Amino acid sequence: MEQHHEHGHSHHHTDNKRVLFWSFIAIFTFMIVEVIGGFLTNSLALISDAGHMFSDAFALALSLFAFKIGEKQATKNKTFGFKRFEIIAAFINGLTLIIISLYIFSEAYKRFLEPPNVSANMMFIAVIGLIVNIIVFMLLIKGGSHGNLNIKSAILHVLGDLLGSIGAIGAGILIFAFGWNIADPVASVVVAMIILISAIRITKDSLHVLMEGKPNSVDTDDVKHTLLQLTGVVDVHDLHIWSITAEFPTLTCHLVVERNIDRDDLLLIANRTIKEKYQIAHCTIQIEGFNSKPHHDSDFCH
Repeated sequence: MEQHHEHGHSHHHTDNKRVLFWSFIAIFTFMIVEVIGGFLTNSLALISDAGHMFSDAFALALSLFAFKIGEKQATKNKTFGFKRFEIIAAFINGLTLIIISLYIFSEAYKRFLEPPNVSANMMFIAVIGLIVNIIVFMLLIKGGSHGNLNIKSAILHVLGDLLGSIGAIGAGILIFAFGWNIADPVASVVVAMIILISAIRITKDSLHVLMEGKPNSVDTDDVKHTLLQLTGVVDVHDLHIWSITAEFPTLTCHLVVERNIDRDDLLLIANRTIKEKYQIAHCTIQIEGFNSKPHHDSDFCH
């Protein structure tokens, strides 16, 4: 069973890497075009979109690097392997998006005070950017593993670009039709707000994993109740549930059992129950006799 789990995980990693590689090539290539176009047309919406493109290229490269690092085998010093680096990459990507959003707010504020002349030609560059972003977004959505925070953060970066391109196109239309140069910073602020909200969520989720937080999909009380329902189990204590990555939940606990219970059979049942009901394949369960001295959290070896 465990081999099947590893094979599936490896297959997801291979798909994720392939998708991230081609997404990086597309984003990086157009980023250069958009940076040049932004300066030539004096458009903040286009420059902010190019800024998103740069952050995307960095984010995609970092995510790809994280998957490569995560494939390394466990060592004596890193007994869980290097998969946690994927969460670190997601956390860095989230922080990067927050910083970029705040920078765009600052630049937009200056342009609200003194609206500059913006060339409507930015709209044509933004249309090309939109097409590139839609292609990359679809690649990530169809080819990536959606339960992976690293992929989610990469998708969020690209979604920010996609929205930025739409904003730049909308601003270009308003500038071309009515001469409303103020539309440029307005579009930038709207996009920045959308990205900031999602970026905070990604950063919060990745920090939760880094802090050994319980997976949101698992209820600790429900797990304890499930284990207590197993024949022969008297008590459950020292129950700990956390994640190495968003796709690698783990569990440890102590089960106090009745006398004359078949402990080997109970251990198999407990592990199977946790895996089938909560999708937690990595469990470490310690079985104790009814008269044994309970181990409190302060005595528990993590």
